Amino acid sequence: MIISVIGVGYLGAVHAAAMAEIGHDVIGLDVDEQRVTALQAGHAPFHEPGFEEILRRGLASGRLRFTTDYADLAAAEVHFLGLGTPQRKDGFGADLSHLHAAMASLGEVLPARAGAPTLVVGKSTVPAGTARLLADRVERLPGVHLMWNPEFLREGFAVQDTLAPDRLVYGVSEPGTPTADEAVRRLDAVYAPLLDAEIPRLVMGYETAELVKVSANAFLATKISFINAIAEICETVGGDVTDVARAIGMDDRIGAKFLRAGVGFGGGCLPKDIRAFVASAEEHGVGEALGFLREVDAVNERRRVRAVELAREMLGDLRGRRITVLGAAFKPDSDDVRDSPALDVADRLLQAGADVRVTDPQALANAAMRVPGLAVEPDLETALAGAELTVLLTEWREYRDLDPRRAAELVAVPRLLDGRNVLDPQQWRRAGWEIRSLGRAATAGAEHLLPA
Repeated sequence: MIISVIGVGYLGAVHAAAMAEIGHDVIGLDVDEQRVTALQAGHAPFHEPGFEEILRRGLASGRLRFTTDYADLAAAEVHFLGLGTPQRKDGFGADLSHLHAAMASLGEVLPARAGAPTLVVGKSTVPAGTARLLADRVERLPGVHLMWNPEFLREGFAVQDTLAPDRLVYGVSEPGTPTADEAVRRLDAVYAPLLDAEIPRLVMGYETAELVKVSANAFLATKISFINAIAEICETVGGDVTDVARAIGMDDRIGAKFLRAGVGFGGGCLPKDIRAFVASAEEHGVGEALGFLREVDAVNERRRVRAVELAREMLGDLRGRRITVLGAAFKPDSDDVRDSPALDVADRLLQAGADVRVTDPQALANAAMRVPGLAVEPDLETALAGAELTVLLTEWREYRDLDPRRAAELVAVPRLLDGRNVLDPQQWRRAGWEIRSLGRAATAGAEHLLPA
């Protein structure tokens, strides 16, 4: 099939390359000329394991290309919308301006197929009701139908999650009607290799599909903030949050995933999505139903403040003290620093007067743009040299595997704050380090760590 993907940021670019990988002819469109030029040259504009490989294979095969001209999309049978929906500058709601602008431009080329069956498929995370609003506009054109097909990508695993998702969700206007059934058959044709692999496919109304996505993100955020709230209690009474998490995670009703306490969640999805979810509920007059998400957000923010407080407890006055921060990305295997807890803590330390040096395997360029004046160092050993406090804030494998004895030889003072609870405190103490961890008493041991 001939497919277009409108918006080739993180979501759209991965989706475009993945659709070419499974055999479709794909045209990716974006208004950002530099991004389009980079992608067309086979250069990934972001770090995502496996993405550049499928990008280059798609380009080499001739099945994938990129453009800035909507006229190039006229022959496409299916148009995917992968536009960003960031938090609005004037509040917590989702900014849908990019989505509406793309729909207006797409509407100018849709009539070129002269009534031939055409599918427009939204993948962006949007408030409930958005798809129906858009459908009222695009379905006035003969042969054009709108579906909503939310994505569930994890940064660092986006290629895998696109080519082998754990479920496909289809949102249609009226499930079970002939029009909806035909639209489902056409999207099934797009995803045929995935469906042949017996990946579950769920069909539901527009609003339900939209809510599936934001509900999933809200639940994950709640689980993270729950264990971080327990960490606050553990620090006060002398408990060990890693042991609490390990024990409750063995209950299959709870599960161990997303129960690692630390500096909390960040990135371009969870923070803005839970805020937009609350804003949407308030617009519909049921804000009380999601009131707990405000505390989920507040707990998350408090962990960043707590990391700075712990640094102050360990160093005293932070002014002029050399601090090395391990990690700038919001999670490992990514260069994304949007709402990154690691970068936020580094900036707070910097504002407190500390001499901060940040290292990260992939995210330093983005970090330097986000926090002007921040000292960055790509080489890990150089970054550690002379540190009076080392703060681990992004759990990259190379930091988790760091040899504490070798590290002790590099720093000025072997003093460490583990903001992700991924290190064995006993091992580091035996190597001569003073170590503190979020959610653990100062002298607590941890013989059982959560799995990676």
